[in-house]
Amino acid sequence: MAYKMYLDGVLMPITPSKVKVKINNQNETLTLISGEEINILKAAGLTDVSFDLLLPQVPYPFTNGGAQPADYYLSLFERLKTAKEPFQWILNREKPNGSRLFYTNLTVGMEDYQITDDAEEGFDITVTVSLKQYRHYGTKTVTIQPAPTPATKPTATVEPPKRETSQAPKQSTYTVKSGDCLWNIAKKYLGDGSRYNEIYNLNKDKIKNPNLIYAGQVLTLPS
Repeated sequence: MAYKMYLDGVLMPITPSKVKVKINNQNETLTLISGEEINILKAAGLTDVSFDLLLPQVPYPFTNGGAQPADYYLSLFERLKTAKEPFQWILNREKPNGSRLFYTNLTVGMEDYQITDDAEEGFDITVTVSLKQYRHYGTKTVTIQPAPTPATKPTATVEPPKRETSQAPKQSTYTVKSGDCLWNIAKKYLGDGSRYNEIYNLNKDKIKNPNLIYAGQVLTLPS
């Protein structure tokens, strides 16, 4: 199978042989006075993702093309851990013939990672990575206006949560580089990774599968 994994738009050099995705729940089990148990069903909890990632220190023919030195990825993990910002975890699953299986795109935070040097792995190192789903949230601001006279009631004004905004550079075209994905390009140049479909729709003559783009392709970007 041809699986490819991206962290914050960076293609991992060797896709892990096993990835665990745990969809948690928040259900609550209670015992009634009668002794009977009931289960109160609640909204799904945050999803946990974990995997062991091999970082090669020597060239291998089975890497995902253009693999960087191990310290490149270790620096990436440290940045994702300390930046206190969510990022995209993408796992693209395909058969060897190129037909798509299914595609996981999850907004996550870096919970922790553990580096293991094992003599049996030679110069290579293994990193155990734990990710947790991130959900955007906001707070409302309530402004209380005192009553102008004792006979009138005070009023309150509720301001809706502020939406996340970013100033993304505008550019009419973009040349794909090794390790790029549409989500990462949309995040960088449009300010929102979820707008990757807009890039795909503008470039259907060049892109047959939105999960497969190649270095050297010149893509048209939305204004």
